[in-house]
Amino acid sequence: MPTAVTLIRSSSLSDVAEYAYAATAPADSRLIFLAGSCPLDEGGATVGIGDYAAQAARCVENLRTALAAAGAEIDDVISTRVLVASTQQADLVTAWEVVRDAFGDHDVPSTLLGVTVLGYDDQLVEIEAVAAVRD
Repeated sequence: MPTAVTLIRSSSLSDVAEYAYAATAPADSRLIFLAGSCPLDEGGATVGIGDYAAQAARCVENLRTALAAAGAEIDDVISTRVLVASTQQADLVTAWEVVRDAFGDHDVPSTLLGVTVLGYDDQLVEIEAVAAVRD
């Protein structure tokens, strides 16, 4: 099924950003607000301790699982916020590259933030997302 999400780009804004600057969904769409996807395994343990890329990959995996449970796929995501517990830009970029690659051509509007701490022991990455689907 085609996605309800339309990505919007503007030639008046820089093309340096690796995502669309805006996205829309039609009025008859069902919005899905996902809790922050964390790098936890099925037992609740943090995976990839000390590894930004591994944690970002597990967050994406868990995001896909939550999307499926809500009747959606990654192409139905309309926006993301990627939280990275670090003061080093390189760590943020490491996590971002994993997320960007997972979304491929579906480069939704995104915000990448460095934060001081996240909720679980040894957690370095979390991904928040909103999706839109037509039933």
